[in-house]
Amino acid sequence: MSKYILVTSGVCSSLGKGVASSTIGSLLECSGLKIAMMKCDPYINVDAGNISPYQHGEVYVTEDGAETDLDLGNFSRFTSVNLSGEHCLTIGKVYENVIKNERAGRYNGRTVQVIPHITDEIKRCIRHVGTSTGADVVVVEIGGTVGDIEAVPYLEATRQLVRELGKNNAISVHLTLVPVITGGELKSKPTQHSVKQLQEVGIQPDILLCRCEGNIEAGMKRKIALFCNVSEKSVFASPDIEKSIYELPVIFHEQGLDKIILDKLELGNGTTDISKWTDFLSRLNNPEKTVRIAMVGKKDYLDNCYKSVQESLFHAAVTGNSSALSIKKIDAENLEHSENTQEALESAFADVDGIVVPGNYGQRGFLGLLFAVRYARENKIPFLGIDLGMQLMAIDTARNLCGWEDADTTEFIQNSEHPVISLPEEQTGLSDGVMKLGAGEITVIPDTRLFSIYNNVGISERHRSKYTFDRRYTKDMTEHGLITCAVSASDGQTEGFEWQEHPWGIGVQYHPEFVSRPFKPHPLFTSFVRACISYRN
Repeated sequence: MSKYILVTSGVCSSLGKGVASSTIGSLLECSGLKIAMMKCDPYINVDAGNISPYQHGEVYVTEDGAETDLDLGNFSRFTSVNLSGEHCLTIGKVYENVIKNERAGRYNGRTVQVIPHITDEIKRCIRHVGTSTGADVVVVEIGGTVGDIEAVPYLEATRQLVRELGKNNAISVHLTLVPVITGGELKSKPTQHSVKQLQEVGIQPDILLCRCEGNIEAGMKRKIALFCNVSEKSVFASPDIEKSIYELPVIFHEQGLDKIILDKLELGNGTTDISKWTDFLSRLNNPEKTVRIAMVGKKDYLDNCYKSVQESLFHAAVTGNSSALSIKKIDAENLEHSENTQEALESAFADVDGIVVPGNYGQRGFLGLLFAVRYARENKIPFLGIDLGMQLMAIDTARNLCGWEDADTTEFIQNSEHPVISLPEEQTGLSDGVMKLGAGEITVIPDTRLFSIYNNVGISERHRSKYTFDRRYTKDMTEHGLITCAVSASDGQTEGFEWQEHPWGIGVQYHPEFVSRPFKPHPLFTSFVRACISYRN
């Protein structure tokens, strides 16, 4: 039977509960255990597909095509688990399942209520992850904070799980804030009140992770332990990191977090080998060179909007090229509205070694993104386009080389005479009409740069796209130096472009960032960063 670790948080959001949960999962993996990861989100959306990245960060797509919370990206990068849609639960999905059961008459005429029906469904979903994966331990992140009205069903389900399974099979880990006030004094009151709220719903935390600027002295730990009714050895500091969130496994291990968890869950006294993390940090702290890459996008550049792309570039720099990475964020709307476009482009890209245009939705900033693509092509700067970034390569070629000034995507302009990008059903002979989600088989064209990167004709990559290149224009693109380097194995749609007369310019329809990990960077990002280093030299 699987054991469960239920991770909650209090005081305020964005304390790093997802990263803390991921770190716990990583440490247990390093202890030789099979783990599973799960996120329980309190929002009523059925999934994250329709939530604005500006509000909630990027949408992370699993292999089976589920559109999930960005924390599943952290789960994937910190551990080796293969995530699916069942590893991300929303309260909307819970209510949807319960209502379906009620309509099917499965409650035998009983009044359907939050307790027991909603909480039972939450518990069923959590326990199902353990059963379906056969994991020794399932780490469950409970979204939101203690005190939120939306989190009440999850907290009640957590209380019931701990009681039903027993303290040796299910433990509560609570992440809370220990702030520093003027004068440098640490204050424990927010933590005390957060734990008190958790206790009021019937949950006594077994372990406290105290989010703070630095380490917590023994006296403060004793005080927190006393007032929160936990063992002093179960109070841990979760300090600010210096360079990367990947420092946390080492920080928590040095404090003995993994040992306490193993003891509480009676999982033996096995050793935890974190050498892969120490090796990664050694590379991070001793780079041989530095590479500076421009990321052109929008959504006001909250880091979480393009989290997986940034992390993939980071993996490729540190592990793939022994380099330090500097990302320059460029707002496409600023480029679009600048009075002197050429001057703005030269200023924006003067000190960079490569340009990335990640996936985007909506027309806002479109021209700025297009300007960046053209600038990379004309100035032979290494370029990587993802999703819309690839589509813009076709629009740029159509407008600036083929001479079709009205060339566009039907996502933005419906009456273009040259809709080089459009919905499949708008294209001759195609009638798909649905968004392509999850893993899909791709055929890489031999004798292309992309083939030299994968060194394989057949690959599998994840998708999240609806609009696609219209293959009627393939000949026109090829004649002007934009060649097809990959196609879908299932329907022949274009999956990749590259500039023929360019040192490194590739665009892909799929999303390689979703499978990159710190110890195994995606080869496309590794090759791109290597090209950026060559450009700098």
